[in-house]
Amino acid sequence: MRLLFLGDVVGRPGRRALAALLPRLAAREDIDFVVANCENASGGKGIDPRSAEELHEAGIDVLTSGNHVWQNRAIIPYMREQGRLLRPLNFPPGIPGVGWTVQKARRSDTRVAVVNLIGRVFMAPADCPFRAAEQALVDVRREARVVLVDMHAEATSEKVAMGRFLDGKVSAVVGSHTHVQTADEAILPGGTAHLTDAGMCGPEDSVLGVRTEQVLERFLTQMPVRFEVAAGPVLVQGAVIEVDETSGRAHSVRRVRERVEV
Repeated sequence: MRLLFLGDVVGRPGRRALAALLPRLAAREDIDFVVANCENASGGKGIDPRSAEELHEAGIDVLTSGNHVWQNRAIIPYMREQGRLLRPLNFPPGIPGVGWTVQKARRSDTRVAVVNLIGRVFMAPADCPFRAAEQALVDVRREARVVLVDMHAEATSEKVAMGRFLDGKVSAVVGSHTHVQTADEAILPGGTAHLTDAGMCGPEDSVLGVRTEQVLERFLTQMPVRFEVAAGPVLVQGAVIEVDETSGRAHSVRRVRERVEV
């Protein structure tokens, strides 16, 4: 089967680009299951229920998130009601939502597990993602052989380390958060697909999806600047991962980079 992981969706341009491209992309690539990181999907920071529904309607099966997930508090009751929008598993216990889910693939009864982790290097404090993943996988592997992990983290080293740590235990570990796609896709020795960062689904003429002039003003003046999502053509970035449904091992991983006019 084929999984599609999409990098951080940035604002309305990112949502519109996916609504336009995803049906064609999924058909062309013969995709069975789609995951996207949505933590920047509403106004460039956070996610609201309307945007979440919009992304599901575009064809995304599971939405992952990260450090900006609580930016719009309207998402909290929505997250409590359904399990297809994840928050990082290693956030403190007792908070809303879940850190992993199992859903059926579109064209078969294959069950796909998605696990959402957040890093700790150059990030706000969180529980250990390595130990959290190890503990959760005891239950996850009882329910699904195909397991995709979103490692939402700043440091390349931490994301690479997570790939090595989970090699042979999950089907794929794909990083998110930096909005910059890396070129290190690989099948690790234990059969796990790895890409340090999937990139973003956001405006190309920008700084990580934000209007360039605003980011430059912030750097040049060190004064507070309100960031806004840029306009123009959108880069849709991510990875296509081919996985053996029986063993859960990955056969291949390939980067996706599509330019969409919105």
